[in-house]
Amino acid sequence: MPMYLTRFSYTPETWARMIESPEDRRDAARTYIESVDGKLHGFWYAFGEQDGWNLWEAPDNVSMAAVALAIGAGGALSSIETTVLLTVEDTMEALGKAKSIHYRSPGG
Repeated sequence: MPMYLTRFSYTPETWARMIESPEDRRDAARTYIESVDGKLHGFWYAFGEQDGWNLWEAPDNVSMAAVALAIGAGGALSSIETTVLLTVEDTMEALGKAKSIHYRSPGG
């Protein structure tokens, strides 16, 4: 199954609610991804541009998009961005296919 890395940030209101009533959000995240037959591999909070990171596995892009859309629509986040991760094997295959694409620079 494909792997996905999601970076997210909470709204100030969400942080205020979490301070008032701390909650381990891993269980919620696990429930969301398992609803599409996926798996949560990791959940971290961070300092920096994003407040947190998730590593997920999902059956396909549509399933992962559904989870990200549902979470984003919930209103607790100020930003959410998901990246599809490629295995080394997928990247090697893509490199092989790239050889057959004869790219021409604009105006070239």
